[in-house]
Amino acid sequence: MSEPRISVVIPTYNQAAYLREALASVLAQTMPDWEAVVVNNFSDDDTVEAVESLADPRVTLVNFANGGIIAASRNLGLAKARAEWTAFLDSDDKWRPEKLERCLAAADNALDVVGHGLVMFKGEREVRTILSGPGNKARYRSLLFGGSCMTPSAILIRTEFLKGLGGFSEDRAYITAEDYELWLKMAGAGARFAFIPDLLTDYRIHESSASNSIQLHRDSSLRVVEDHYRAMAGKRWADPIRWRRRIALIHYGAARKFLAAGDHRASRASTFKSLSLFPFTARAYANLLLCLLPLARS
Repeated sequence: MSEPRISVVIPTYNQAAYLREALASVLAQTMPDWEAVVVNNFSDDDTVEAVESLADPRVTLVNFANGGIIAASRNLGLAKARAEWTAFLDSDDKWRPEKLERCLAAADNALDVVGHGLVMFKGEREVRTILSGPGNKARYRSLLFGGSCMTPSAILIRTEFLKGLGGFSEDRAYITAEDYELWLKMAGAGARFAFIPDLLTDYRIHESSASNSIQLHRDSSLRVVEDHYRAMAGKRWADPIRWRRRIALIHYGAARKFLAAGDHRASRASTFKSLSLFPFTARAYANLLLCLLPLARS
């Protein structure tokens, strides 16, 4: 078998129906010179059948217990990647047919990462489109103080560069924010980014009403920002203010999600925390009014 041009890593757990769509989108690529590694966290649905029924030698199934750490599955797939470039595809997302071809056309020896746009779906309904980048948002300080501007299913990464960084962190404290931590690590290592405007990924939104999952993502995002800020060299005079604003916005983002999930008490607590850190975010006051309404009515 000849060496593929792109390795596709697909971690999965109990998403057989979505996985079939994800794999179908890979098989439909206009650039056929790829390999796909499906890293299955010992699903108890028909995930294995979904992969084996393809009977395509380009698709490999690896069963691996990741202990609840998706980064471990991604890293195992990365370790098996043979191509110069690696693309990650979450098993509940899917690609447009030109994804690999257009990313590869934009990639050259002067780049380490190519990002592109995505379309967000809630069920079958298109919610919004998001363009990754632009380049100035992929710099280390911009990522740290401004937040993520990429998502795993919408990038192409030079394999050796990523392996040299050790892949995704498997620190449990970063669970749900391990991709954001990787972007910071890549930018800090001098990664060369390029972003194309093509909408090449269909990104599925799962609305979770579980407050503990919102809290988990909030806490892991806070940990990533705090760890990187603490280790950052060459801090500037205004960086403590930027850092407080960034932390405040993470709490505000959690407050909005708590409100959408109907947890008004948690939303109020996160909003008050956000405003105590940085009282100049008008949106936080609007959210505070919304989560106080049930108290006013009672």
